[in-house]
Amino acid sequence: MLRFARFATEVLAPWVWVLTLPLAVAWAATGHRPLPTLGWGLLISVTGSLIPMAVIVRGAKRGRWDGHHVTNRAGRRVPLLVAGVSLGLGFVALLVGDAPAQLVALAASMLASLVVAVAITFGAKFKISLHAAVASAALVVLTLTYGPWALLLALPVAWVAWSRVALRDHTTPEVLAGLLMGVVVGGGGYWALLTAAS
Repeated sequence: MLRFARFATEVLAPWVWVLTLPLAVAWAATGHRPLPTLGWGLLISVTGSLIPMAVIVRGAKRGRWDGHHVTNRAGRRVPLLVAGVSLGLGFVALLVGDAPAQLVALAASMLASLVVAVAITFGAKFKISLHAAVASAALVVLTLTYGPWALLLALPVAWVAWSRVALRDHTTPEVLAGLLMGVVVGGGGYWALLTAAS
């Protein structure tokens, strides 16, 4: 059972969602054109996922935090800061490049989620589950983008949420708070920004 939980934690980790979600949104936002999809999608994927993950893995190898999932609350400071700065630069590039509104809204909602995660993690000293937050935000964004069929992704969202408790990396309240934050800030923020832009 723990192997099943570990597998979910790895394949449905935040960096995986943040790597793939922008490409899925870009595909719809660009009218299913491959080159613009790759250009805009990879801009967010690289600045929101690959650069922060490279820093996290390097820090974990050097012993700066407890592993590539950074399960100790205090160790999250540098990874969250790097993620914010990197994604912030990507967001500016989206604005300068006149990216589709859906991608600007996605990056903005991701930045808002990071700010809220930092406030909860360090202000409230509560280790909110970022696995749960990112997965539930992605579920809302994909449902808004592709319709109700995307709700089938609720199954992997539930799986990764369960895995965090099963592995004892989070408590049930930390995971539930993450799910709620993802839906409200990540997904709700995306919806609100898109609504305001249209």
